[in-house]
Amino acid sequence: MKLKKVCSFLIVTLFVFGCAAQNKSAEFKSISKSKDWNLVFNDKCTDDWTKNWTLDGLVATVKNTKKGMHFSAGPEPENDAHHAVLWTKESFAGDIKIEFDFIRTDTANKYVNLLYIQATGIGEAEFDKDIMKWSKFREVPAMKKYFENMNLLHISYAAFGNNGDGFYYTRARRYPKMQNKAFNLTEIVPSYDNKGFIKTGQKYHITAIKSGQMLFFKIESADGDELFTWDLSKVAQVNEGRIGLRQMYTRSSIYKNFKVYTKQY
Repeated sequence: MKLKKVCSFLIVTLFVFGCAAQNKSAEFKSISKSKDWNLVFNDKCTDDWTKNWTLDGLVATVKNTKKGMHFSAGPEPENDAHHAVLWTKESFAGDIKIEFDFIRTDTANKYVNLLYIQATGIGEAEFDKDIMKWSKFREVPAMKKYFENMNLLHISYAAFGNNGDGFYYTRARRYPKMQNKAFNLTEIVPSYDNKGFIKTGQKYHITAIKSGQMLFFKIESADGDELFTWDLSKVAQVNEGRIGLRQMYTRSSIYKNFKVYTKQY
């Protein structure tokens, strides 16, 4: 009898989780296909990148090719000067949908790619809400300069732990880190551990949507689709700002057909 109860419980649990996943997928599809979105940014990423983007990091390189915008952080691990961030020159308000094609070109088994969503400065001391007013401060783009001094949503993807032990993940965070609090408290649950692996050299289509109190991140490739979702109802709202592409040292990728859609609340 006990075995039957355990089996029944597992069946019900799997059914509930399966239904929840289907509901999230349907919600994402409905929001993504909404006619309310307005295309406000469209970069094929094959022409001069400096028209639409600005770079934090003196060591990084950005090259436009027929395949897209090849963005490479510096080659030295553990050297903050070799981090890099590309920022849109434009700022975006309201709900937002971000889409782009992505090819990972590094073979690293450490460190992280990040998508920064609607970034502004915290508005205190020299950290003006317009982050371009203190870009010189970020010429050496150490991570803490961002998570201590910016308001934004962050998604880690093509992301590995720092130990090179094969651990990978997809994760969301809300900046800034509160003073005297641990960085881990910026995390928005859940963390998708060992989910969202991105192969070197394979093309992926990525869609990130912030809509109301939900954050979605979808990865599509020849291997199939993965959808990640986070409830934003318990974190402070992010309403406007620039989009950033961060690559930690040693990481490099090609971006193409970068599009941003917005709709007002």
